[in-house]
Amino acid sequence: MQSDSDILVIVPTYNEIENVEHLIPVVMNLEPLMHILFVDDNSPDDTAGRIRHFASVWPGRIHLLSRNGKQGLGSAYVAGFKYAIEQHYEYICEMDADFSHSPEDLPKLVYTVKSGVADVAIGSRYHNGISIINWPLSRLILSYTANLYARWITGLPVKDTTAGFKCFRREVLEKISLDRIKSNGYAFQIEMHYRAFIAGFKLKEVSIIFRERKRGESKISKAIIFEAVWMVWALKLRKWFRRL
Repeated sequence: MQSDSDILVIVPTYNEIENVEHLIPVVMNLEPLMHILFVDDNSPDDTAGRIRHFASVWPGRIHLLSRNGKQGLGSAYVAGFKYAIEQHYEYICEMDADFSHSPEDLPKLVYTVKSGVADVAIGSRYHNGISIINWPLSRLILSYTANLYARWITGLPVKDTTAGFKCFRREVLEKISLDRIKSNGYAFQIEMHYRAFIAGFKLKEVSIIFRERKRGESKISKAIIFEAVWMVWALKLRKWFRRL
């Protein structure tokens, strides 16, 4: 780890060249100082090449893991978490590249963990009502009911169980068995929350405003939705049989 920061922001990318162009300068100018790790799945639009350019502008603060082909969101984050642990970062954040998560909200997530209020700070769309902009009603209903369903099955004390914007204390990722996580998409986020909760760590939701992406294409699919439906039952059964 570089001595100038103990905070790493992990951002998975696949065809996000336009978004990283705008995202990197914003994060680089935030306080406290942060590093970014991009996990790129061999984007055809040369997202990785653009990231390398910015890495030369901010040496030591922008890092890249390039993978062979599209392997999924969950495995990208797991690879990023392992990198963060190996490099001894203390506060590890995850966020999307598409500005649906406002990078300006990163400091308050980090502060929530640094101050000892929580071990996992979750940027929540549903903590105080519904804070989502530019979603069609059908998608909002799907997301909201999916979260109610996940909470009902798992017992998670979290309204936004599928949130993908958060900050972990290093110890949380060290205790969770990362190699046993196989889910992707929404299911991955639910699984991370559930494993942290079952391990006894404190989860705290922090209200954010979620905006639909302006650039690039959404990665959501029917397979991702289906995985989230059955994964909550799988997690419950694994807990019952002590196989989490």
